[in-house]
Amino acid sequence: MKSHTRITVSVIVFVTISFCLILLISQNIGFSVIPFSIQETKAIIQKGNTDPSSSSSRPQSNTASPGSCINYNPSTMTIIVSCSSPTGLTDIDNKLHDGSILAKQFTNGVWFLNANLVIANGATFHIDSTDTKWLKISSKVTHVGVAKIAPAYIIDVHGSLKIDFVKITSWDPTTNYYAITNGSRTGSGVFIFGAPRPSIIVENNATGTTDITNSEIAYLGYEQGKHKGGSGLSYYYGGDGSIIRNNVYGLYTFGVGHMIIENNIIRNSGHYGLDPHTGTHDMIIRYNMVYNNNGSGIICSLNCYNILIENNKVHDNTGDGIDFSRNMYNSIARNNIIYNEPTGVLVSQSHSNQVYNTVSQIVEMEFT
Repeated sequence: MKSHTRITVSVIVFVTISFCLILLISQNIGFSVIPFSIQETKAIIQKGNTDPSSSSSRPQSNTASPGSCINYNPSTMTIIVSCSSPTGLTDIDNKLHDGSILAKQFTNGVWFLNANLVIANGATFHIDSTDTKWLKISSKVTHVGVAKIAPAYIIDVHGSLKIDFVKITSWDPTTNYYAITNGSRTGSGVFIFGAPRPSIIVENNATGTTDITNSEIAYLGYEQGKHKGGSGLSYYYGGDGSIIRNNVYGLYTFGVGHMIIENNIIRNSGHYGLDPHTGTHDMIIRYNMVYNNNGSGIICSLNCYNILIENNKVHDNTGDGIDFSRNMYNSIARNNIIYNEPTGVLVSQSHSNQVYNTVSQIVEMEFT
């Protein structure tokens, strides 16, 4: 059995630490992975629209008028936007004229989406205050016969997406409220026991950035239930150079680089607050408020590097305040305020990092 020396400081302290440590902790740590039913959803959509194994068959943009570059596949309940010029919800509405797919519920810019939305390679789509105040995405997936089309609707980004000054949420038309049930899934993401909800997915072949500013994105992704929830917004090797600013939601990234996440309120996530994962690199996380999440406030895990975490306020999460995990390296956490956490900063199986000028009620580190 490994011996440990534990240092616990139970008063407010300023801690300046520069270290290069490899720390071993319990193997029973859950990490966000791509949820099984989101994979299933994407497979169903791709099967109905394109052959995903061929890059030439991926959804491609065209330069035609908005009407000719917006199409709808009823077999998969999927809107496909391939317009290279900026396009929005009004353009879709003008093309489809079908309130069962996309309906403008009020004149003040409230929309209800009852379909998947695919933004093709090279396409640009805007959801902003020019025509939108609130986009509600149905949590009740339409059935055809006895077969469900897909577990949850997604906004699937292969091109470029700009979201600004809007609210995007799930919506349950039967309760006329956000999708809230006792949905859950296992930590591995393989077995689904409850209710998936709509999500925004930025794909690895995305040809542009997905910039989200001044917006609220909530009640998306897998619900917390009795296990762990999934992120409503996920970047999978796509969206390099994107800016996440002045928003309210949780975030998961996978292999993304050169991203700025600043001035956001990250709260009430079903899992981690901010979760840069698996090869995410060259990211700045600063001036965020991260609290009341069902896991660590900020966790960087599995071969992440060149991450700067500074000037954040992190508190009242069920996990650690800030967590460096599984070969995170060449990264810095500084000038953060952390309180009401089981552990302020935890470094696990990682090296060549710096943590300093952190204010915390409890600073706890385990040395192997």
